[in-house]
Amino acid sequence: MIKLGLTGSIGMGKSTTAQIFADKDVPVYDADAVVHQLYQSEAVPLIAEAFPEAVIDGQVDRKILSASVLGKPDELKKLENIVHPLVHAKEQQFLRDAEAKGAKLVVLDIPLLFETGGTNRVDKILVVSAPYEMQRERVLSRENMTEEKFQSILARQMPDAEKRAKADFIVDTGQDKEFARQQVSEILEKLLNTAL
Repeated sequence: MIKLGLTGSIGMGKSTTAQIFADKDVPVYDADAVVHQLYQSEAVPLIAEAFPEAVIDGQVDRKILSASVLGKPDELKKLENIVHPLVHAKEQQFLRDAEAKGAKLVVLDIPLLFETGGTNRVDKILVVSAPYEMQRERVLSRENMTEEKFQSILARQMPDAEKRAKADFIVDTGQDKEFARQQVSEILEKLLNTAL
């Protein structure tokens, strides 16, 4: 089973690209979605202990948690030490399930694949990319997003050019969805034909 790591900086179109794979019946593991689930389940007591202000009515308030770690590397590390092992365990379960179902290829959608040293967990790497102005426009149109928050997120992420240089495949989301879909089809063909 081929493990394709899907990554890219904020606002580059990872979710859209992951959805294209899912539409083509490729099992997709979404690390961000798993984190959101954990913030309503097993991570809650651990986060309540480390960041009591961020847990309200038994759920993690992501806005408060984000403010608690923004620009504070030590606090961010503390949060990562809580969340990353849980996310990794869910990923292992996903892989076991996909293999049991006979999947030839799975996509691991991991936004911080390079930054968290996750490249050794995948066979090939796909980086989703778009021009900076388009990325900035997409991100700043999100709810509760500010220029400061955007720059702080970018500062923690490997630069796009560096990611592209390390990629086995690049999907350019700077054009329309049809163009992205076409690129995904070509990547699938290459990967699955090599696997056969």
